[in-house]
Amino acid sequence: MARPTAGRRRPDRSTFRTAARSTLRASGRFAAKTSRRLGRVARHTLTAGVATTDPQNAPLPARPGRPRVRHRLGAGGGPGLPVLLVAGLMVLIVAMLGVERVTGLSVLPDQLSAGLRPPPKKFPVLPASRPAELSIRTIDLRAPVHDVGIAADGSIGVPDAARAHEAGWYDQGPTPGQYGPAVIVGHVDTTSGPAVFHDLKELRAGDRVEVTREDGTVAVFEVNSVQRFDKNELPVEEVFRDFSRPNLRLITCGGRWVGGATGYADNVVVFASLVTAHR
Repeated sequence: MARPTAGRRRPDRSTFRTAARSTLRASGRFAAKTSRRLGRVARHTLTAGVATTDPQNAPLPARPGRPRVRHRLGAGGGPGLPVLLVAGLMVLIVAMLGVERVTGLSVLPDQLSAGLRPPPKKFPVLPASRPAELSIRTIDLRAPVHDVGIAADGSIGVPDAARAHEAGWYDQGPTPGQYGPAVIVGHVDTTSGPAVFHDLKELRAGDRVEVTREDGTVAVFEVNSVQRFDKNELPVEEVFRDFSRPNLRLITCGGRWVGGATGYADNVVVFASLVTAHR
C-alpha cells in the first residue's frame, strides 16, 4: 500500500448549495447581531432595577431631570417595535433551524442556537490504550495491530510487506476511543495475493468495527461512510483533524494500478465513530 498523501481537495458540493449556505450564514450573522443588541438592552434593564440589599441604607435621592415616560402600546393597541423585533428574530431562528434539519448544514452561530439544537448522539470516551486487534465481522476480518510511526518522507508509515496481514496504528495520533481520529492503515494486497485490508471497500454505513485494546476494553465503532480519494487530493481536514468525538479512520489503497512509488492511484478511507465499549 502506498502511503496516504495530502493535496488539493476535490469540491463535494454544487455551486448552488455553496451559494445557499453563504446566504444562510449571512442571515445567521444578522440574527446573532440583533440578539446581542437585545441582550445588551436586557442587561441594562436588569441592572437598573437592582434593589438595595441592606435595609439600613437609605434610598438614593432621585436624579433630577425629565420625568419618566412609560412606553405604551402603539397606535391602535398593537405591539410596539421591540416586541416586533423579538418576534421577528424568533421566527428567523425557527426557520433556520428547519433549514438545518432538512439540509444538514449548520447555518446558525453556536452562541445563538445553544440549547435549541437537539443534543448529539451519546458516545463513550475512553482513556489512552494501544490497539491490539482489529475485528470486522462483515468482511470476516480479524487481524493483530502493531504501531507505525512517521516514514522518512514525512507521511504515515505502513506495515512491512512481511506483515501485510497485520494492520498498523499511527502512534502519533489518538488511541481508538480517545477524542479525535485514531488512524489504522493496512495493505490491500501484495505480490503474493490479498492483504489485510483487501475487502475494506466492501464496508457500508452501519457496519461495526471492533478494536480490542491493551487494557482489555473493546471499542466498537460504527461506519459512517467509505470514500475513495485520489492520493493527491486527500482531504486532510476530514481525515485527520476531526476532534468532535472519538473517531476511527481505516486507510488502504484502491483505484487503478499506476506502478512506481505510487502503486495504486487512490486511497480508500473508512470513516467510523465510536458508539459503545465493553470488556
